[in-house]
Amino acid sequence: MSEDANPDGGERIAKYLARAGVASRRDAERMIEAGRVKLNGQAVTHPACFVRASDVVQVDGAAVAERERTRLWRYHKPSGLVTTHKDPEGRPTVFERLQTRLPRVISVGRLDLTSEGLLLLTNDGGLARRLELPSTGWIRRYRVRVHGAIAADRLAGLAQGLTVDGVRYGPIEARLDSQSGDNTWLSVGLREGKNREIRKVMAALGLATTRLIRLSYGPFQLGNLPRGEVDEVPARVLRDQLPSA
Repeated sequence: MSEDANPDGGERIAKYLARAGVASRRDAERMIEAGRVKLNGQAVTHPACFVRASDVVQVDGAAVAERERTRLWRYHKPSGLVTTHKDPEGRPTVFERLQTRLPRVISVGRLDLTSEGLLLLTNDGGLARRLELPSTGWIRRYRVRVHGAIAADRLAGLAQGLTVDGVRYGPIEARLDSQSGDNTWLSVGLREGKNREIRKVMAALGLATTRLIRLSYGPFQLGNLPRGEVDEVPARVLRDQLPSA
């Protein structure tokens, strides 16, 4: 039995909030710690609290709506947006840009401020967490422009993984596409997606990343989706790719 399930039924409240699209599980736990969550009128003081079908959950005094069907969107993130719901530095965020066009959604992984391309969004925090795990086995593909030149055999060596500043990065597929002057375009594929992984690995090779575009995340492609546009993945396609979603 999952540690998130209770033998008497129900699921942990942080998972419940995530699956309802309120917040990621981590953010839901922070909400609980801040006293923002109530269960049947009583403040929840610990995340090891279970919610059953008949329970009423409130966040900031508002009842959490019954969970919708799982939905997934493709978004072509432009450079200059932070992938967070609220940025302490006041920078524009992905979710502020989309708040009038989508329900409450959570990103599947992140793209940093200057990165572009495919960002998956979902109303199901449980699905987001599942798709982020390396055990899902989905490869994420990127086009990467770097400043500097590099030999193809050095790129091929990334298939063995690399340790940078004490952090071990798993196997990375990297191929030289073209080179013009000091600019080199690469195709890169990875399965883990640790924080700023590509930029850090390229820096370890003596290359400065000047542009980073995610082209795909598993079976979902950026394709011809215009920059700044969002498009829902049809329910049939979602069921085909994620039968248990």
